[in-house]
Amino acid sequence: MQVPHNSFVMVADGKKMLFFRNEGDSEFPKLEVERKVEQENPATRDQKTDEAGRAFPSSGPGHHAYSETDFHQLEEDRFAAETAEMLKRRALRNEYDQLIVVAPPRTLGELRKHYHKEVEKRLAGEIAKDLTGHPVAEIEKILLAE
Repeated sequence: MQVPHNSFVMVADGKKMLFFRNEGDSEFPKLEVERKVEQENPATRDQKTDEAGRAFPSSGPGHHAYSETDFHQLEEDRFAAETAEMLKRRALRNEYDQLIVVAPPRTLGELRKHYHKEVEKRLAGEIAKDLTGHPVAEIEKILLAE
């Protein structure tokens, strides 16, 4: 994938977001970290206070169990929505012309739900991979290989 000079590359997952600007060119990208955001997101078992409950309806026999809430996933989805909001604000301020988004498939899907039309206009590509834990040089190589 071509990463033009001065384009933005966002590498994210459900709890970490790295925003790079390509200071190099399409052939030899040189990604410079412009912003890094990371949030605490403990496992669901560490966030909940009680087990899923039961309801005893007054209108008829039987028990109805509530499904257990995945607080960890809810927090990842919220983080993706906030990240999309930040992309929108920056697009509306014309802080980038082209954007490449790299995120795991689930996070990418959640981001897409929240893309603003100005973000979509600037979107040069998406890569469905989790690269948040990779060194910058490896991210550059993977981008070129896509």
